[in-house]
Amino acid sequence: MSQENLEQSLRKKLEELQSRLVSIKADAGQEHSPDSEEQAQERENDEVVDAIGDETRQSIREINQALRRLEEGSYGVCESCGQTIAPARLQALPEATRCIECAE
Repeated sequence: MSQENLEQSLRKKLEELQSRLVSIKADAGQEHSPDSEEQAQERENDEVVDAIGDETRQSIREINQALRRLEEGSYGVCESCGQTIAPARLQALPEATRCIECAE
């Protein structure tokens, strides 16, 4: 995959994640039902939504870091051992910062 295609792919994924985060924030801002049983279920749902929001924010950070590494010319280099990260790993996980050996 060319650097230009990779950057486009990362930016598209970033856009999707940012849209998801907006939806999550909208869901989290909804009022709870006055019914106590429904409130209990809604609060459980809130916890799930919060966890998804946290994961989404982490993914956004990772994509932004990958874009920064791409600009700096250090993209695809393992941050642990300094070796090249396998193209197949980067294709599957473009924000990867470690080669498969160091990630394990």
